Amino acid sequence: MEALALERKQEQNRELRVRLEQLKKERNAIILAHYYQRDEIQEVADFRGDSFLLAQKAAETDADVIVFCGVHFMGESAKILAPNKTVLIPDERAGCPMADMVNVDGLRKLKAQHPNAKVVTYINSSAEIKAETDICCTSANAVRVIESLDAEEIIWVPDKNLGQYVQDQTGKKLIIWEGYCNTHDMLTVKDVVEMRAKYPEAEFVVHPECRPEVVAMGDYVGSTTSIIDYCKKSDRKQFIVGTEDGTGYQLRKDSPDKEFHFATKFLVCPNMKVNNLKKLVKCLETMKPQIYVPPAVADKARTSLERMLQVR
Repeated sequence: MEALALERKQEQNRELRVRLEQLKKERNAIILAHYYQRDEIQEVADFRGDSFLLAQKAAETDADVIVFCGVHFMGESAKILAPNKTVLIPDERAGCPMADMVNVDGLRKLKAQHPNAKVVTYINSSAEIKAETDICCTSANAVRVIESLDAEEIIWVPDKNLGQYVQDQTGKKLIIWEGYCNTHDMLTVKDVVEMRAKYPEAEFVVHPECRPEVVAMGDYVGSTTSIIDYCKKSDRKQFIVGTEDGTGYQLRKDSPDKEFHFATKFLVCPNMKVNNLKKLVKCLETMKPQIYVPPAVADKARTSLERMLQVR
């Protein structure tokens, strides 16, 4: 029975992929997928990447329609950077708890307390928060963004773990908001110690959204993309991975001869996983749900995102 069910599922996916290719041509659409998406989504994407790469692709594409397979703030960023494009997201329930941990009123109050401060906002945030921001960043370029600023005070929102890492790396004192990624924050020192005992030859690669004491244990610390690149180029054959488990698709694709062991079974973002191939096809058939950002908000937020993309 299980074999029959698997065969049916595979046949359904083949039919969905054929339909997807037809719809992409009809709509002149491009599929962008974050590394944390299900394998079936990443397999059909035109571009897989982290928030920074996908923001770049959204800004540069000639497609009429962008289907953003990620969470809501990513779709917003794509719409802000490509206002004349239609931006779809397979499931509008794909939110981000970290992004919800910062609100406009709270940020405005903090800005009023520090009127000379520059505001740096992690891209994992709503359009409204980006509109209150001087410059955005991703985990891939956060250190460079902070180093590019000539400011005595810097307000950092919303991820306290990444903020602490950036502060340690740059030596600049940040005023750090108390947000965090529910998924990365689950990883504990105990988890890493147990995995190292189980796989003593493995290197521990970790995302800076994890807790500072966990990040301090890393043999390599970096954004999702840099972790993937590091593992691909490394001579080592075993890795303990401290980031969301969807990353395993690209890790295994790049290095089929290597072993990747995720540091805990809880490194799964439920919001990223609500998208699937069936929903992806349906959203192109119906052209819903579409991402909408009010023009006044988008205009302000666009400045902070464009400044981010200019940092080298």
